[in-house]
Amino acid sequence: MQSGHIGRWVAVVGALLLTGACTQATGLAGVSAKSPSTAPVTGTPQVTATIPNTVPSAEHQAAEQPPNGDDPVQVPPPKLSKHTYAFPVKGCKTTYQRKLLVLPKTTIWAKQGCAFVAPIGGVVDEVNTLNRWSPATDAGSDREGKFVTIVGDDGVRYLGGHLDSVADGIRPGVRVKAGQLLGRVGRTGNARDTGPNLYFAISWKTGPAFWWVRRGMVKPWDYLDAWETGNRTYSPREETLKLRGKLGETPGCTVQCAGTVARQQPTTAPQSSTTPKPKKTRKAQEPEVITPSIAPFGQQ
Repeated sequence: MQSGHIGRWVAVVGALLLTGACTQATGLAGVSAKSPSTAPVTGTPQVTATIPNTVPSAEHQAAEQPPNGDDPVQVPPPKLSKHTYAFPVKGCKTTYQRKLLVLPKTTIWAKQGCAFVAPIGGVVDEVNTLNRWSPATDAGSDREGKFVTIVGDDGVRYLGGHLDSVADGIRPGVRVKAGQLLGRVGRTGNARDTGPNLYFAISWKTGPAFWWVRRGMVKPWDYLDAWETGNRTYSPREETLKLRGKLGETPGCTVQCAGTVARQQPTTAPQSSTTPKPKKTRKAQEPEVITPSIAPFGQQ
């Protein structure tokens, strides 16, 4: 009887021990009753991620570079008039004034013998092949020395002076094309003591008596700039028309009008009682002048 009692006691104790063990392991509804804890970190943690290479590959660099552009498309300048012009000195390096000094004209500096060409198609108006300028008189009508004027198809007159020579076949009434040879750059007229150059002027047609008009009425440098490097259809026609309408066809001379009066030397020889016979004098050659076979200015 005592041994049976001991056996029952052992069984009860074992059951209690088993129940406690299960309660600590699972808690309620299978949830652990033990608070979670983080295992202590020991030592230096090792990085296992791969660090990308900071130097881009050749393919990546090529992808970031902009593509090479094509050759620029040459766009022609806008057409500003129906006329086409040529720079009046051909085949030579030139420089010229771009400001008003005395007259509204310009001096185009170039080597002796460079080609003076027609700035536009038109008709030759005046030709002077004789250099009559003298520093003693400095006559205004002679200052350009040898010169050629043309009246262009735009109705504007163009003068090239200080020429060394006039081209063969260039005479009044001859039709010329833009860029055609009219003469050679020189130093005739009052350019005798300067370097060779072309006296270039823009005006409108008048008779030879109004020589100061042909010497220049419209400032030419903006047009020269355009004809040389920009737009060869840039025309002085409108500006010339406007100025001619304001001043009239034959305005009076206002700048460099009078020449130098030659001083007369006193006569020391005794007067003869007889009247001397008059000496024959050679008449100075005048510029050839002809009315061009084109419509009057402003009616083209």
